[in-house]
Amino acid sequence: MSIHNPHLILLHPPAVYDFRKNPIMFGPIADGVPSTPIFEMYPIGFFSILEHLGRNGINVRIINLAARMLGSEKYDAEKVIRRLKPIAFGIDLHWLPHAQGSLEVAKICKRHHPDIPVIFGGFSATYFYEELIRYPAVDFIVRGDSTEEPLLHLMKAITHQDQSFSNIPNLVWKDAKDEVHINPFTHVPTELNEFSNNFVPIFKSALKYRDIKSLLPFHGWSAHEWLDYPITPVITCRGCVHNCIFCGGSNNALAMYCNRRKPAFRDPELIAADILKITKYANAPIFIIGDLRQPGKEYAFSILDFLKGVEFENHIVFELFDTVPEPAAYFERVSESVKNFNFEISPDSHDERIRAAAGKHYKNRDIVENIKCALSSGCNRFDLFFMIGLPFQTCESVMETVDWCGYLMEKFGERVVPFILAYSPFLDPGCIAYENPEKFGYKIRFKTLEEYRMAMLAPSWKYALNYETEWMTRDEIVDCTYQAGLKLNRLKVKYGLIDEDSFKATEEKIKLAIDLTTAIDKISEIKDDTIKREKMQELKPKTDMMLDSVINEKRDMVWPAEKKRFGVFHLFKVAIADYLNIR
Repeated sequence: MSIHNPHLILLHPPAVYDFRKNPIMFGPIADGVPSTPIFEMYPIGFFSILEHLGRNGINVRIINLAARMLGSEKYDAEKVIRRLKPIAFGIDLHWLPHAQGSLEVAKICKRHHPDIPVIFGGFSATYFYEELIRYPAVDFIVRGDSTEEPLLHLMKAITHQDQSFSNIPNLVWKDAKDEVHINPFTHVPTELNEFSNNFVPIFKSALKYRDIKSLLPFHGWSAHEWLDYPITPVITCRGCVHNCIFCGGSNNALAMYCNRRKPAFRDPELIAADILKITKYANAPIFIIGDLRQPGKEYAFSILDFLKGVEFENHIVFELFDTVPEPAAYFERVSESVKNFNFEISPDSHDERIRAAAGKHYKNRDIVENIKCALSSGCNRFDLFFMIGLPFQTCESVMETVDWCGYLMEKFGERVVPFILAYSPFLDPGCIAYENPEKFGYKIRFKTLEEYRMAMLAPSWKYALNYETEWMTRDEIVDCTYQAGLKLNRLKVKYGLIDEDSFKATEEKIKLAIDLTTAIDKISEIKDDTIKREKMQELKPKTDMMLDSVINEKRDMVWPAEKKRFGVFHLFKVAIADYLNIR
């Protein structure tokens, strides 16, 4: 089986390219997600791009530079890029913490391949497109939350050396004279039925390029571990009906910078088919991205009805964007369709006034009733996420939120798992609070992409925070995050959610983070830059200890799964057949 040069190589950068050299105290900026602060999990859109372009004759390869660099000190990303010979490079700038890393990777691509075009895409690339296109290493930007079709047209134009880019929707590009052209932003699909959640193209790619390691989504996962516990997300929609003031993916935000006036939903039978397809290959958890009730409860019921009567062991993880009005009936309906199910919701604060100011208007009694009905119906686990840095919120209020977490753990037991973390490192550009900061009591510190690029090189996450509020300064947000983490950790061991060893390990890590924050503050006051760099470098072994998590252990975010989780031989058989076009 020969290895073909791909037409397009999608490179996922680390948040900071030189993180292995630079001493940076990233802190708990990734404690609410499975990845590290290097944000090595690539966007789920890579899957649909790989499949859609591949189906239309454009070979795509994914290389997760961030995960490979985390996995080995010997992995030379620049050497790897130098050896690659695609027709084009694609780099995601989806999450803004990649502002530094994505541009550094683009520079490396241009350094070794000046004639190979570099294409950017993602939420942040879309928001900052006017500034981003001015960087010398950036040739194209495909704007929007649905770039598969415009990217296909662009790749066909590049492949055929057709320089007529002016008719490709959503495209921002530079011509031979470096003049910038901004094409109309007209491609905003209203349905997603053309794009599936399909593992086979990913494994087909692994076979073709003999490189499963570069497809791994998380640091710490070997190829064997990924096969044991693969990421199995199912996307139900693009867009959202809600308007949480801090979310860059809210209805108002996407209307403002992605031209998406309303969400696009995938048909219920196709979502159910995606779920059932995954169950044939794996017993790992399946995370349903998006609250199934957004288009209405009948939409959710249709999906559940398609799943009813089909036996599978996978744990299905459902999101709630608000509480269920008639919880007993809804959770019982879920129970009738899915054997193993879990839920999560983000109330943000115990204080209903603060929650409402953040754009969420349900009550504490509704949360309690939802948890009660879910657990009574057989829900295995119910996660709750609380945030720090909200309007009207003080540190005293945050500590009261932690107390309420204790109340929930005492009332419901080990199946209720609360988390608390700060909005960090950035309040999303495009979100309502970012665009109207004074109205919500925020002060935004950075506005340009270049400021965000430099912020990611700050010695501590405190200096990278792009906001403070009328009620909490940056120092107070950082200190309160650590104090809340210590208190919640103590409550989790008290109520049996974690064991004594886990409790001690997290407590020690939080206390180390507090000490490092103080030490970095003192070093930052040193006037001599050489001495300052030397002192920071001395801290690197300790700052590297924060590269996994600080206040929330990653293992606490792992959903249950059965042993022998992946039908790997069956999956590879299907992938090989697909690769050889003999299915």
